[in-house]
Amino acid sequence: TIAEILRLNGYSTAQFGKCHEVPSWEWNPMGPFDRWPTGSGFEHFYGFVGGETNQFYPSLIEGTSSVKPGKTPEQGYHFTEDIAEKALRWLSEQRSLMPDKPFFLYFAPGATHAPIHVPKDWIDRYRGEFDKGWDMVREETFARQKNMGIIPPDCDLTPRPRGIPAWRDMPDGLKPVLTRQMEIYAAFLEHTDFQIGRVVDAIEKLGALDDTLIFVITGDNGASGEGSLNGTWNESITMTGMAGIETPEFLRKQLPTFGTPESYPQYSLGWAHAMDTPYQWTKRVASHWGGTRNGLIVHWPRGIMARGELRHQFHHVIDVAPTFLEVSRIPQPIKVNGIDQQPMEGIGMAYTFDNAGAPERHKTQYFEMLGNRGIYHDGWTAVTAHNTPVADWPKRGFDEDIWELYDTNTDWTQAHDLAHKRPERLRELKRLFLIEAARYNVLPLDGRTAERADPDLAGRPTPVKGRRQRLYRGIGRLNAFSVINIKNKSHRVTAEVIVPKGGCEGVIVAQGGFTGGWTIYVKAGRLKYCYNFYGIDLFTVEGTEELPEGKHIVRMDFDYDGKGTAKGGTVHLFIDGRPAGDGRVGRTQPLPFASDEPLDIGTDGGSPVTRDYTEHDFSGEVNWVEIEIPEGAPDSDAKISDRDRLQAALVRE
Repeated sequence: TIAEILRLNGYSTAQFGKCHEVPSWEWNPMGPFDRWPTGSGFEHFYGFVGGETNQFYPSLIEGTSSVKPGKTPEQGYHFTEDIAEKALRWLSEQRSLMPDKPFFLYFAPGATHAPIHVPKDWIDRYRGEFDKGWDMVREETFARQKNMGIIPPDCDLTPRPRGIPAWRDMPDGLKPVLTRQMEIYAAFLEHTDFQIGRVVDAIEKLGALDDTLIFVITGDNGASGEGSLNGTWNESITMTGMAGIETPEFLRKQLPTFGTPESYPQYSLGWAHAMDTPYQWTKRVASHWGGTRNGLIVHWPRGIMARGELRHQFHHVIDVAPTFLEVSRIPQPIKVNGIDQQPMEGIGMAYTFDNAGAPERHKTQYFEMLGNRGIYHDGWTAVTAHNTPVADWPKRGFDEDIWELYDTNTDWTQAHDLAHKRPERLRELKRLFLIEAARYNVLPLDGRTAERADPDLAGRPTPVKGRRQRLYRGIGRLNAFSVINIKNKSHRVTAEVIVPKGGCEGVIVAQGGFTGGWTIYVKAGRLKYCYNFYGIDLFTVEGTEELPEGKHIVRMDFDYDGKGTAKGGTVHLFIDGRPAGDGRVGRTQPLPFASDEPLDIGTDGGSPVTRDYTEHDFSGEVNWVEIEIPEGAPDSDAKISDRDRLQAALVRE
């Protein structure tokens, strides 16, 4: 990694924020940790591992250990502010104790990825700013880009793709919800920019700004098209195939909580398309610029003479590391820690820093994701969208995909398809894509859906096997990959607890959080079970007797109704084998509760599954918890659609 190369060459290294490079089967307290940040060259890491996290209740990691936030959302906690504070402290320590060492700081906020969470006072600044709708915002953005010289004055705005409605065609009753989504996003972006500014200000105050090369990459492969046409109050609903729950009426009722800790929102596909102006499509559609192209801000006062200028040479994220090595005068290594290295495929960008007209050096680049494919070569692009946010998962084969051809030397926005006018050029570029795809191990293309989401079929390891799992005291922050899957089937949860004299309170075991999950806990001396359905319905079963002092075996049996996914079930509570209460759960979630909400023993370490308990920590002792799928229990997992299964896997992994 670039961090390891720089560390071995005398740099202090630290990462703050998101780390989405660790394989999902290694997201657990026992590792292995060689692909975690601290095993990949970063001497210090503070943030989260995974694709996204709750900004108010993050799954925090320091080094390789789980830690709790220093305060609650009610006390003003927000993840981006937290990592900014930690980065400022690290910079101060590094400059104080090792002022002669250069430093490499990777600051990667979870923003502005879902969930769109931001303090309320930031949201209020944007009230009414987006009432005009996404079509007008797109046109205004396009005009502003031209006026600022960011895009050529003669380029054209690409049309709205079929399947993304015009703003005027959206229900009037839904528009207040849609505008709120964009208000929250804009506030989230400004809030993030402010925190980045704090880090830059700290570098300046420490006297290091003039000599520090700063890269700010703005975006995440295009704006996200994963929020559905209406947007979502709880992303887990959309990403697990249950979007029909969020009707316009439902979303209007949730309007006051959008962006708060009581939500897990994402904006509408229409806003995503507007934010990808002037291009076609959105994130995941990696064939087109709307799914790949991001702005890059470069700042290096002592190293770059130019000020406030634009550069239009084509470059790719693989060019970042070679640029850092080039300006640091560090040769690309042949060996690292005794291991032969593949050559870096990227091309340094430093040649553009003081020469706006320098000939472009990155000549060819392939793109591929979920079957969406593209190739760039000398300004020409050949692209094909195999899978888009507005289409069902394609039944066609890759050889049936329709390719488009654009000359971005004269058509900077990919607005005019030349495939029929220049078929010979298209054939050349399609052939070049296959050459590049073979060279870089993209082939064979994989159009499978359910198979890719199933670790066994896909050949991925999984730390959980069998039908029974026992977890001992003190363990926690376990993600879904480390816990037996209990969804869509009957299951049993058993725990050995010790009740002190005077009784006890708190959580015995909890999985998930506000966005959905379940918990077994004690309140007012009685055993209780709560199932949280997407934060919409809470089904609570209370025991009929108090837990007496001493050691006890408590149990919850969930008898699933069967005959499909997301059905309800009957709950039976037991104390030392004696029936102690029963009740009903009306409906359940078919797929993971949330991408980052953990399972905890003896506490509820993420957002609370239920507000019924205020003290999360169990005041007695939990010796162990066992989760079991009984032999012969009906299992409806096979009835989950291929697309829903893959969608859920993508958001988690």
